Amino acid sequence: MSDKLKGPARVEAIRNLAAPIAESLGLKLWDVKIFKEGGRQILRIVIDKDGGVSMDDCVAMHRAIDAPLDELDPIEESYNLQISSPGLEREIERPEHFEEYIGENVKFKLRAPIDGKKEFSGVLKDYNEGLVIIEVDGEDMSLEKKDYAWIKLDDFPEF
Repeated sequence: MSDKLKGPARVEAIRNLAAPIAESLGLKLWDVKIFKEGGRQILRIVIDKDGGVSMDDCVAMHRAIDAPLDELDPIEESYNLQISSPGLEREIERPEHFEEYIGENVKFKLRAPIDGKKEFSGVLKDYNEGLVIIEVDGEDMSLEKKDYAWIKLDDFPEF
């Protein structure tokens, strides 16, 4: 498998494997990331559920996906499997994330500053085919992925 799939295709194959496993445990697959940390490959599978994810949920997901991942063999070298929750101020990346949180407070970081400022907060107004609309100080900002480094839920907008 790892000889054929790289990058986004590899991540998507892991998503396709992990989503039904998460669902069978009463969880929702939030994200899949493959990255290097300290010279070691990390496969992070992020799960979510209403009311929050417990350590028991992470352990159950780890146990349930371990053997199927070994069979899929998505990463050529050895790697560490991490199961985690998206946590507070979760990063919003996938279309379903944007659609779920329309109307919520968000904060975001632009790749290029506007009037010397890169970080903003506002209300997520809309998402359509990669275009994100965020209301900032009463005005709508239209952003494409190339425009921002990240968008996160703002769980503490008053601070």
